[in-house]
Amino acid sequence: MTDSNSDADPDSGPNADPEPVRADGESLVPEDVALVAREDARVVVPESAREEVRTARERVEEVVESGDPVYGVNTGFGELVDQRIPREDVEQLQLNLVRSHAAGAGRELDREEVRALLLGRLNALVKGYSGVRESVVDLLVGMLNEGVHPVVKSRGSLGASGDLAPLAHLALVLVGEGEAEVETAEGTERMAGAEALSAVGLEPLTLRAKEGIALINGTQLSVGLAALAVVDAERAVRAGDVAGALTTEVTMGTTASCDQSIAAVRPHEGHAESARNVKRLTAESEIVESHRNCDRVQDAYSIRCLPQVHGAVRDAIAHLREAVEVELNSATDNPLIFDAADADERASGTENAAVLSGGNFHGDPLALPLDYLTNAITELAAICERRVDRMLNPNVQEPHLPPFLTEGSGLRSGYMIAQYTAAALVNENRATGRPSMDNTPVSGNQEDHVSMSAQSAFDARSAVENASTVVGIELLCGAQAADFIDEDLAHGVGTGAAYQAVRDVVPPLVEDRPIHDDIESADALVWSGLLEERVEDALDESLA
Repeated sequence: MTDSNSDADPDSGPNADPEPVRADGESLVPEDVALVAREDARVVVPESAREEVRTARERVEEVVESGDPVYGVNTGFGELVDQRIPREDVEQLQLNLVRSHAAGAGRELDREEVRALLLGRLNALVKGYSGVRESVVDLLVGMLNEGVHPVVKSRGSLGASGDLAPLAHLALVLVGEGEAEVETAEGTERMAGAEALSAVGLEPLTLRAKEGIALINGTQLSVGLAALAVVDAERAVRAGDVAGALTTEVTMGTTASCDQSIAAVRPHEGHAESARNVKRLTAESEIVESHRNCDRVQDAYSIRCLPQVHGAVRDAIAHLREAVEVELNSATDNPLIFDAADADERASGTENAAVLSGGNFHGDPLALPLDYLTNAITELAAICERRVDRMLNPNVQEPHLPPFLTEGSGLRSGYMIAQYTAAALVNENRATGRPSMDNTPVSGNQEDHVSMSAQSAFDARSAVENASTVVGIELLCGAQAADFIDEDLAHGVGTGAAYQAVRDVVPPLVEDRPIHDDIESADALVWSGLLEERVEDALDESLA
């Protein structure tokens, strides 16, 4: 949650620093993750959360003193759970855990992914059920605010017991090992863990009882990536409404299918929101008015069913948002530390503390809606691609549009191959696996059902990026198609702003040219949020 009473620079405006984000274990939302991951918003932990951390640590200390066998404190892990660890080896146990679990592979997480991971783990720890010391919290805050980003291998998580391998790579830097990238006056430098911390005035930790497992046992890679996917997918579907409205206009389609009376008798919220957007975007459109009484009875489904399809995508994203907001503010490691009076049973612990083993690290609450998002955002890309075809394809396009949106077709190919690219991206999304449907038992079959939530998150983010590009291609073709409409006819308030936004970065296609730059520029309009900003300025209100 952004801190409205922060001590940030009081100057406002697009160049002002973002307000600090409060990591309080209760109120983090996807937009906060994006602010920290992408805009380097500073992070603060309020005193109320710090008190919860201190209380939980006192309970851990009581358990350690009691000598009772407690998983994650003085026993082995996974299949080795029955191995008791002498008190003098408890700290070494935690360090060994971090070292041994840093077994990832594949590409390294990028900067924003690492920052999302750091913030998510911090917010889970400050709920006060993990039992770490306040110094662990302070080091995580310091790393975020001073730009120390652990080098984290992206593959290795099964989404149960949480995202172990990636989080272990992160935790190595907290103990002065591993590697990190540090932002210095000379630029970004890669250093050994201890050197990276020292470069910004931080010191590594010596892990105490429970702290190693608390750092690595959780779903924070999955939820961090999912939070970014929510923000990006919501932007993509709003841009999809803009692109679809422009296509409806330039293909001489009707907006009657977006009437709220239709939405009211099938009251899915997403349907109503996309229908309202199209109506607002095309308000005052002389192009739409010019053919109101034409003899066409109905538009093709990709035009007529825009509210239903885009709306269903919106509802899927909303489902993921709900899951992410719960998960961001959840305690997801194991075991968890409770006040004994608050626990139904005391599996282990002391008179004042209950240490309960459970499965909050299991990623299925994220994996299933993430795979749902992949399916849904693929549908957005698919319907956008079909509208692209309707603008380009001489067998189905309107008479006022030349084949492939170019004069002299045959000699020129125009935007023909842009549709190929859109089709390839849709196919890639459709071919993406559904990781949550798979299961590979590990740890001597002790961990016999896993979620694959991290892979679901990677796939969802890739699908959103592909869909965003397809939306950009539709915008590109919509702007080109608009150039073949009577110039005396005005666009709608929003569609006119969208057309101009495209034309500000992509000139009309007159002679054939390499169009990869056109596609990249249109995609950047969508991905950056600039398209949305330009349209909302014209409408003087926000898109749904």
